[in-house]
Amino acid sequence: MNRETNKTIIVPMDHGLTVGPIKGIEKNLGETVNKIALGGANAVLGHIGIPLYAHRGYGPDIGLILHLSGSTSLSPDSNYKVLVNTVLEAVKLGADGVSLHINVGTKSDPEMLETLGRVSRECREFGMPLLAMMYPRGENIEDEYDVEVVKIAARVAAELGADIVKTNWTGDPDSFKEVVNGCMAPVIIAGGEKSDIKGILEITKQSIEVGGSGVAYGRNVFQSEDSTKVVRALCLIVHKNYNVEEAMKEVKL
Repeated sequence: MNRETNKTIIVPMDHGLTVGPIKGIEKNLGETVNKIALGGANAVLGHIGIPLYAHRGYGPDIGLILHLSGSTSLSPDSNYKVLVNTVLEAVKLGADGVSLHINVGTKSDPEMLETLGRVSRECREFGMPLLAMMYPRGENIEDEYDVEVVKIAARVAAELGADIVKTNWTGDPDSFKEVVNGCMAPVIIAGGEKSDIKGILEITKQSIEVGGSGVAYGRNVFQSEDSTKVVRALCLIVHKNYNVEEAMKEVKL
């Protein structure tokens, strides 16, 4: 979190475990991390491959969130996220936080909730911040962007001790305000599939205006033509209260 604004810009780069070496996170991860750091992001997020091969090798410093859970797109139940690392390993690496991905509404959500509770306890023991990625997704979910299910998913994370909750944008400011108001922990929005930059910036602005605490955008940053400029624009909106047109003009997007 930015200590002055109490908001954050995080760039998840954990996609390699799930879908492999997609555009923007191929072999040279260090270059991608450096571009994101130059833009002023607060942290990158990823599996152990990030600190082993890409993080803090050169360029500006940037926070590291170690992702502890995962699944692959080849799995017969890719919604079931299992633990692949530990809080203790994050402590040893000097990580600034850890994260978990939990899908609420799938048949495997009891196991994932048990994992969230256990990791949350370990985080409190070590003083390690915990980001919970909470998505209404699976057999019991008709629309994962419906405010009624997003509210539940976000609240679950706060009830189990998450310090920051990442979840879906519900489509409009009024409904997202319900999510924020129903969750004790700070709520940040996920980016999802790659979209146009102006649309992403507009959603970001709307979320901040109704009490959101920032963003966690992956593909919409590292697959953009100029990830440094995109992050700079996000910083102006999230941390400096610029409107979208001002931010785009300032960074020449």
